Amino acid sequence: MTLFEEDASDAAEEVGAAGRAGDVGTPSVEAKLSLAEVLELFAGRRLPLRFSAYDGSSAGPADAPFGLDLKTPRGTTYLATGFGDLGLARAYIAGDLDIHGVHPGDPYELLKALSENLEFKRPPARVMTSIVRSIGIEHLRPIAPPPQEVPARWRRIAGGMRHSKSRDADAIHHHYDVSNTFYEWVLGPSMTYTCACYPSAHASLDEAQENKYRLVFEKLRLKPGDRLLDVGCGWGGMVRHAARRGVKATGVTLSREQTGWAHQAIADEGLGELAEVRHGDYRDITEDGFDAVSSIGLLEHIGVRNYPSYFRFLQSRMRPGGLLLNHCITRSDNRTEPSARGFIDRYVFPDGELTGSGRIISEAQDAGLEVLHEENLRSHYAMTLRDWCANLVEHWDDAVAEVGLPAAKVWGLYMAGSRLAFERGGIQLHQVLAFNPDDRGGGNLPLRPWWTP
Repeated sequence: MTLFEEDASDAAEEVGAAGRAGDVGTPSVEAKLSLAEVLELFAGRRLPLRFSAYDGSSAGPADAPFGLDLKTPRGTTYLATGFGDLGLARAYIAGDLDIHGVHPGDPYELLKALSENLEFKRPPARVMTSIVRSIGIEHLRPIAPPPQEVPARWRRIAGGMRHSKSRDADAIHHHYDVSNTFYEWVLGPSMTYTCACYPSAHASLDEAQENKYRLVFEKLRLKPGDRLLDVGCGWGGMVRHAARRGVKATGVTLSREQTGWAHQAIADEGLGELAEVRHGDYRDITEDGFDAVSSIGLLEHIGVRNYPSYFRFLQSRMRPGGLLLNHCITRSDNRTEPSARGFIDRYVFPDGELTGSGRIISEAQDAGLEVLHEENLRSHYAMTLRDWCANLVEHWDDAVAEVGLPAAKVWGLYMAGSRLAFERGGIQLHQVLAFNPDDRGGGNLPLRPWWTP
């Protein structure tokens, strides 16, 4: 959170009143504050970690299990000018802020301590005057961010309007064309970059990913000879899972790296007659009459305003009575602004948008699909992210050599922070199963759910 974000909280007003009354704990306008003292003021003098800075100052418990070390004046500028979590991310990724007590591949425990015990509050105006004088007005002028950061949304118009085919391709390239080798280290043998479904608390990541594909396959009632379309297919995990069971499966992805890896995996398994992965936009699929469509982790990239056309298009690719399984990250309500902000938008998923499961179900129904079932796998995603972070820690030196230290830091920060968000319910993972009714509304479906949980 930026140190200069507006906060009209009652607590800040109380601090201001104390200062006007001459409270000895409030600095005078003339006092020059150290960087540690500035942080203490914003944190209400309650730091859950040890903080040290390049000016020689420090604050927080000496025996705290976690620590932050502000190393450079540039880091001060990033912290002072970055909105929300962006300033902290910039300073950390650029190497101006070090973390202690956790591995950079999994800073989960540090983030948890910060989120539970640290709340920034804006000091009163007279104290802010002293703070600005102490850190220097030059640190309030924004500077160029680390090169790993994409431009602000309003500056991305050169790549096309949001969720145009060209701009979506750029966004996918930014996140998914990092390095197949890097993804192999993080994701493990399954090369599956979506929420797993753990059959038990002690199941391995690979077992959980295989179980997720099994669940999707069963929900879609696929059988040998059927045709499956998998949009946003990634490295082809669902396509190969279905092809091994006699289903003719077609996948499509905007990532060239994923396409190349999937082609080789299909060839290695001898699945070429049944499995195909294409490089391209799902909207360019011309075939129709598919028995089932799976969309596993694509909707986050579509854009909420495009949901009607998305569901209508998928319906148009399905035969009457065909089934659709949509698996995606959601918000916990249907009212919050869908666009991602700050660190996630600039470093992880440019142009990503999330909304609640209710909005997704409504749009599917409005497109003429009949929703049969939905379930929330939120806890499973927290466990998936835990295991991905463990993989990154295990392969940290190789990962840094492959993609560079700043990019590896981005991944550790993003996955650990996402794990925390899933654990607390701020974001969720919903699977929605729907079918395409025929003219008489029938689908010859069983009366009750037919899959093994």
